Amino acid sequence: MAEIKSCDVAEPVSIQDATQVDRHGLLEHSREFLDFFWDIAKPHQETRLEATEKLLDYLRTRPTGSEMKYALKRLITGVGTGRETARPCFSLALAQLLQSFENIPLCSILQQIQEKYDLEKVKKAMMRSALFANLFGVLALFQSGRLVKDQEALLKSVKLLQTLAQHYNHLHSQPLKALMDILSEVPEATFQEILPEVITGDLNVVLSSPHHLELFLLAQQKVPTKLKKLMGSVDLLSDENIPSLVNVLKMVATSVKKEHKLPSLALNLLRLALKEDRFSRFWKEVVEQGLLKKQSWPACYLCFRLLGAALPLLSTEQLQLVMQGDLIRLFGEHTVTTKLPNQFKFVPEMSEYIGTFLEGSQDDPERQLAVLVAFSSITEQGVPVMPTFWRVTQFLNPQALQDYVAWLQDMFLKPNLDSLIEFSTNNQKKSQDASLNMPERAMYRLRKWIIHRMVNIVDQLHQEKEEALIDRVARFCLFHSFFKTKNPVDQIPETKQQLSIPLDVRTRDFIITAFFSLLQTLSIKFKQAPDQTQGGKSWTYHLVQLADTLLNHSGNVDAMTPFTTEQRQAWDQMLETLKELEARSSEAKATAFQHLLLLVGIHLFKSPTESCDLLGDIQTCIKKSMGEKPRRRSRAKATDSQEPPWVEVMVEILLSLLAQPSHLMRQVARNVFGHICPHLTPHALQLVLDVLNPETNQDEDDNVVVTDDSDEKQLMDSENENKDSEDNRNSESEEDSEDGEESEEEERDEDVDPGFRQQLMAVLHAGKALGGVDGEEDEEELGDEAMMALDQNLASLFAEQKLRIQARRDEKNKQQKEKALRVAFQIRVLDLIEVLVTKQPENPLVLELLEPLLSIIRRSMRSSSTARQEQDLLHKTARIFMQHLCRARRYCHDLGDRVEALHTRVEQLVQQASRQADSSVALYYFNASLYLLRVLKGNTVKKVIHKSQKQKRASTNTSSEPQEPQAASCLDLNLVTSIYSGALSSFLTKRNSPLTATMFLNLFSRFPVICKNLLPILIQHVAGPARPRHQVQACLLLQKTLPRGELRPCFEEPEWEQLIVQILVKVTENLRTLGEAQNKSEHQKELSSLGLLNILLKSHKRQAGNLTTLLDVLQGRQQILQQSLQQGEHLIGSTRLHDLYWQALKMLGVQRPKLEKKDAKEVSSATQSPVSMKRKKKGFLPETKKRKKRKSEDVTAIATGEDQPPSTGKRRRKKIKAKSSKLQNRSEKLSQVNGVTPTSPAEAAGKKQQQKALPKKEVSGKSPQSALPRKKARLSLVRSPSLFQGGAKKKRMMRKKGRAAQTPSCPSSSATRSPVDS
Repeated sequence: MAEIKSCDVAEPVSIQDATQVDRHGLLEHSREFLDFFWDIAKPHQETRLEATEKLLDYLRTRPTGSEMKYALKRLITGVGTGRETARPCFSLALAQLLQSFENIPLCSILQQIQEKYDLEKVKKAMMRSALFANLFGVLALFQSGRLVKDQEALLKSVKLLQTLAQHYNHLHSQPLKALMDILSEVPEATFQEILPEVITGDLNVVLSSPHHLELFLLAQQKVPTKLKKLMGSVDLLSDENIPSLVNVLKMVATSVKKEHKLPSLALNLLRLALKEDRFSRFWKEVVEQGLLKKQSWPACYLCFRLLGAALPLLSTEQLQLVMQGDLIRLFGEHTVTTKLPNQFKFVPEMSEYIGTFLEGSQDDPERQLAVLVAFSSITEQGVPVMPTFWRVTQFLNPQALQDYVAWLQDMFLKPNLDSLIEFSTNNQKKSQDASLNMPERAMYRLRKWIIHRMVNIVDQLHQEKEEALIDRVARFCLFHSFFKTKNPVDQIPETKQQLSIPLDVRTRDFIITAFFSLLQTLSIKFKQAPDQTQGGKSWTYHLVQLADTLLNHSGNVDAMTPFTTEQRQAWDQMLETLKELEARSSEAKATAFQHLLLLVGIHLFKSPTESCDLLGDIQTCIKKSMGEKPRRRSRAKATDSQEPPWVEVMVEILLSLLAQPSHLMRQVARNVFGHICPHLTPHALQLVLDVLNPETNQDEDDNVVVTDDSDEKQLMDSENENKDSEDNRNSESEEDSEDGEESEEEERDEDVDPGFRQQLMAVLHAGKALGGVDGEEDEEELGDEAMMALDQNLASLFAEQKLRIQARRDEKNKQQKEKALRVAFQIRVLDLIEVLVTKQPENPLVLELLEPLLSIIRRSMRSSSTARQEQDLLHKTARIFMQHLCRARRYCHDLGDRVEALHTRVEQLVQQASRQADSSVALYYFNASLYLLRVLKGNTVKKVIHKSQKQKRASTNTSSEPQEPQAASCLDLNLVTSIYSGALSSFLTKRNSPLTATMFLNLFSRFPVICKNLLPILIQHVAGPARPRHQVQACLLLQKTLPRGELRPCFEEPEWEQLIVQILVKVTENLRTLGEAQNKSEHQKELSSLGLLNILLKSHKRQAGNLTTLLDVLQGRQQILQQSLQQGEHLIGSTRLHDLYWQALKMLGVQRPKLEKKDAKEVSSATQSPVSMKRKKKGFLPETKKRKKRKSEDVTAIATGEDQPPSTGKRRRKKIKAKSSKLQNRSEKLSQVNGVTPTSPAEAAGKKQQQKALPKKEVSGKSPQSALPRKKARLSLVRSPSLFQGGAKKKRMMRKKGRAAQTPSCPSSSATRSPVDS
């Protein structure tokens, strides 16, 4: 019914009209039929469609009845409803109805719509709804598919739409769009007949608005002959019509400004120009000289979209025409200058147009290449505006892709700046800086873009089928990075590609960088066929072989840095080692060493001296490692030879490789280190740990030098910056200069030292600038020569001071840069630690990682630095420590003679955790001690401890230790217990302890035997002289620990019972000594004690023994708390405390009493706190304004002894009393089941006596205010469905009996009955 209330005003009118036509039939309509129309207007599409289908099925069974008339009127009314979301729903339903029943004439429907929503008679307030009703009515006729076949209805609809088009304020351009949609589907014969009604013969009217022009283009397309007869020969691209055409296009561009789409009118004009073979005139006159003459961004965006949409329609010659004009330069300027986030960028949209064109022209590689080359030729000072990661190449034909790469290489070798479409921004034209327009700079920027573009093309390849293209790009980058042509030769195609302008050092540097980026791409991109060529070898191996071929052709090719004899020998030995490793390629270690050799061998061209030494050491280590079987090294193994083991040498090599900022180096180093982990020695591990320890790195000179290519990156970035950044800098130059001057002054003031002040005073005294009191005499004494000398001395002094300030700044920046490099190097070195922990968790050397990792965590968390690198170092170290080390499933099982040392380290870690200032740092130390406990517990005595040590352990062990598994463990339980007992005592006694309860809970859950020995300390601190906060912690720990299942098997039954009794005694003592708990600490203490008590009573009540004393204490505390609750003097959370008391009492056999309901007036008259009085006073009505109830007045009259009608006799009253007593007994039983009524024997007996002492007359001597609430309570009890599950008749009888039992009777008329009862 709620939906019926929300119905529009017009809908009931239609129902009334229908009833007059067929009154009897309409009244018999089913509710299901009427609900169809409500469902049609609902917002959910599935509901609407389902309702429409059901309505059509319903009407098919009654095609001629009153239902059809009612449905038509209801749908016609619906298209004019005031709900905007319901109009399209009714319109669609009407369309489907007309489509299903073709016998319904469209003209009649249109006539009904126009009569019901007559635009001349409708009121002004209903004009908008009437306009939309006519529009959606015509749309319904059109969507039915019958309108284009009915010429009469079509003509009327066209006229109606033309009339609606005049109301632009309400409908905008929707009527004209609907007219275009209708006419586009009209047959040619019908179109010819209605053409005079649609288009006028005046060309000025056609060129006055976009819709008239669009109708003209549609007519010219469908009925050109009829249009020519009507208007004559029309040339839209004539000199007279082009200005009007431009204006119309500007109008349509403004109309679609927010829609970001190409209007169909512009595309139709383009197609017309192509059809008439006048595209060049249209593009030059209309687009470039018309729309772009006075630049407005809506018109420019229209031209950009027109360019993108025209790509599939143009030929190669037309594409060249389009891509060489002013529009493409404007597109480049827009791409460069729109860099702010709040500015619209057209590049993504243009990329979609280009991608669509390339995807649709796979069979025309020539046009694909022309478009791609044209957009890559739009340059600003040599740099193409399209990004190097432009992903449209994925749609290229393979041949077009090969040709595009060939064009890039030719442009790199022989840059033709004249063939590029160069442009300049407005600020660049104003600045006129000659250094920015130098050809050398433009050539450098162009070559840099080309080399990165080729690398990104390889990165975007999705298939390994393009091996020839990858090989071509890789050979090109390798050759021009490290070689140059001496004499062309056919065997090396790169030698035939001559450079028109030689490459300078700066260009070769970024080519080398791009080459190693390509190596990384080849190593990561093709992981499924691990960067291998068709020959089965890796791409790196293939490039090394190519480099060897180039070295052997010394007569035709020269290396940029020729090899010395030693370097060439290292290269040849590397190739031999690669062949040996290739024979053992089935081994994973051999593959890892092969990758390392290849990578270092390639770096031999970049840094020959360092790489030559590394190659020799690597080959030596490989030969030793491959000849040695992987086995665990004993710590006591003697090293007689003076040379270090090969593992240590390999670790130093890997550290030196990690010092280079190369991701590929990092991956190879991780892979190699994973294979040499089984052979790792303590000294080799110490080499890694020394890098992570900053104290040793600052004092000692390491062989590892951290390199940085930030200078090169800054140079490349600065060269790659576009001049639009200069535009932004010019606009803010004044503010930046002011801020810079202020910062310089502040730094200058900070840098002034006392020595400079003394020198300044000395210079001034020497020049007599600080003379006597009389300033005039001083000025007379100083001559021109003296002033000049003084100026020179001051200038030299300030110049020296400026140099000193700059030196201090440079030193500070250098230190910050070194620190950043050191932190970045440590982050990379942590990769090796992570590999060791994950792949060799059982290695005893893993135990040596605890303290270095903890020192990094402690130092990083104490540091006040907010640098990103510092935070990354901390997060990575913490992740390795917690996830890979402390939580590892595997750990060391071969301690050897480390048992005593590990116990000492456990004690040290616990002490360090107790001394920390931050709990988050202490958590890591405590977890480290738990990890060592786990290691000690998992190692057995039989394997590592001598017999004398066994006897010593057996003599010190007590009877409380577990029998078999713990006796065979390396864990010294007494020593560990003393360690953690001290920590627990410190936690429960110190005011500010860094230890937390979570740490000890973790200890108790992992090691229940230690928990058993620490329980007496917890019990001791539950009560006694400890602080309330510490007592709360002890109670919480016991509350969380006792229910654990792993603790119970550690105790025998007598011990467990004794433990429970001790805890209960402490808790009882704690509750007895409590005050009124007025402060927060006492309140928390009481809460925790009760929580612990409930846990004990719930799980261990059988072991508790006599609980009489506890029951007395709880009842006393509960009464005190209840009194404070009634008086309103309690803390927040006292309700929870009250519930906890009753939970404990319930488990001791005392049920919680039921709260009696009180009268509202009694509650209001009761004693209240000032706060509650203040709250209830606001918003309450005075007594004179309250509505008085008639029934309460009657009851009051009876109680006061006024004249009332006689009541019934005694027999009726006895029955009522008997029934009410039975009802009361049943309700008491039910409430006892629910745990509401009191079941205490004393309370029950008292209540029975009170009921017996009551007189037989229920309300004699009672106030009239207390009768009505009691009646309501009993009525609610009678109506409870949980008591009586009988029928409705039984319920009514019980209600009557309850009312009779509750009706108060007057003493003077006990034998009569009131009319209410009758």
